[in-house]
Amino acid sequence: MARVRKHKESMIHTKYQVLVEIAARQPRIRQADIADKLGITPQAVSEYIKQLLRDGSVVSEAPMNYRVTNKGVEDIIKRAHEIKDYSRFVLDEVVRDVRVFTAVADKDLKEGERAAVWMKNGLLYAGEKHMSRATGVAIQNACKGEDVGIKNLRGLIDLKIGTVTICQVPRAEWGGSRGIDYEKLREKLRGRKYLCALGVEALVALRKINKKPDAFFGVKEAVVEASHHGISPIVVGVDNELPEMLRRLEEEGIRFNIVDVSL
Repeated sequence: MARVRKHKESMIHTKYQVLVEIAARQPRIRQADIADKLGITPQAVSEYIKQLLRDGSVVSEAPMNYRVTNKGVEDIIKRAHEIKDYSRFVLDEVVRDVRVFTAVADKDLKEGERAAVWMKNGLLYAGEKHMSRATGVAIQNACKGEDVGIKNLRGLIDLKIGTVTICQVPRAEWGGSRGIDYEKLREKLRGRKYLCALGVEALVALRKINKKPDAFFGVKEAVVEASHHGISPIVVGVDNELPEMLRRLEEEGIRFNIVDVSL
């Protein structure tokens, strides 16, 4: 009986997805496109459309032309609200209480002790910060400086997304590390805590001024991750390597500025 109920619920969910796809693509509908999007067969899409026509959620205005009715729109809105409410329940009540976050203990903590939680230099800390708006419960004893699991997180962790500074250097055929204004580069690197090199020319340039990057491989993802943890990275990058980096930053909504350090 449970298996039959689960199968029925799955069919209802897929029928709703087909209805949403029709609403997004109307009036001219290609069943093969919907099938590819949902990972089902065109025959299955055809059957779901027949059901939607029968219950009045969709009308057919011509062969392969469909339009969602007012009833169909109401069904979409109702189901969307149900999904939103369920998602909020999962995020606010289930995940929050079950998920364990790892923090650095800012003081000695005891198992079961509720502590303030905050972000600093890209790491989560737990202790007695009075201005913190978030708290959590330690799942074990921990000495100051040790890692500690934190559950039942409550409140908001103040976190400002970092801004990326990109120092553009020329590719090898345009001078590479020999075509850089090193005084300008040193000035831009002063005080920076997270340094990345994008491209061999950039790596060699940093070596010439005795700077070791924190990341060389996987720089694009490292920069995105660091920025989301409140760090403002600086990237020394070769000009032809930058478009992909900029695309990733724009996708993630991360602010950046570019400085040309070429001679």
